[in-house]
Amino acid sequence: MRKGFILMFMLVLSLFLAACGSSDEGESSSNSDGGEEASDSKWSEIQEEGEIVVGTSGTLFPASYYPEDSDEMTGYDVEIMREVADRLGLELKFEEYGVDGLLSAINSGRIDAVINDMEVTKDRQEQFSFSDPYKYSYSTMIVRESDLSGIETLEDLEGKTHGGGATTVFSQIAEHFGAETKTYGNVTNDVYLRDVENGNTDFIINDYYLQSLALKALTDIEVKLHPDLKFHPTNSAIVMPKEATKMTEEINAVLQEMRDDGTLTELSKEFFGGKDASKEPEADIREIEGLDL
Repeated sequence: MRKGFILMFMLVLSLFLAACGSSDEGESSSNSDGGEEASDSKWSEIQEEGEIVVGTSGTLFPASYYPEDSDEMTGYDVEIMREVADRLGLELKFEEYGVDGLLSAINSGRIDAVINDMEVTKDRQEQFSFSDPYKYSYSTMIVRESDLSGIETLEDLEGKTHGGGATTVFSQIAEHFGAETKTYGNVTNDVYLRDVENGNTDFIINDYYLQSLALKALTDIEVKLHPDLKFHPTNSAIVMPKEATKMTEEINAVLQEMRDDGTLTELSKEFFGGKDASKEPEADIREIEGLDL
């Protein structure tokens, strides 16, 4: 069991970096006309078919993935979508796409929605409709256990070396504060962490929940989450066509039911090591000023 758990984490960081770092270029919405008519049409179409088709990657642990030795997809996002479809009285069909192809699949009409830990951004909101958030998170950083890599504030990142992807949100934050990013190919998660431990890099910025899970899986590496730095709050939501107002309303109503009856909390604790990502964190999360993310 532990072997499978660690192997899963060998894919976590690179996959998550790809998900959060993808450019929004080429995602412009094709829905330019129709307004309310298009909104009602999309929901009527789904009801008539009795099925909602949802895009996801199937490769993003713990949101959407296949457990080792299993051919059934699961994850926080996957199980949320299953519950939403069930409460709406709809059959659910998942279509798997690479992260870069998910949003374009909405525009082409191949799918009705996307759920894949998709961050709500200003650019995306101009092109798509989003449900209310089902996950709230923020960024933290992994540093050396012995000295916190000499980092007390984000301003101390100047001159430090960040381990990550070249075009990700996390690298943008690091470079905004004067750090240099060391980029990697398709390496395993432990390579990132050991480079911090041995001083080849100084820190790794990433999602709080994913970093917490990674450290839980790889306890032999002498790194830790920085105890004081919490920044760049994020929300994840279901993505739908821009004009799908009625569909958005229906899904939001079900998500609120799931929040009220504790279903979102239960699912989050199942997939995030007992932590409740369905609620906004109580901690004071620093917004990054002067950087358009």
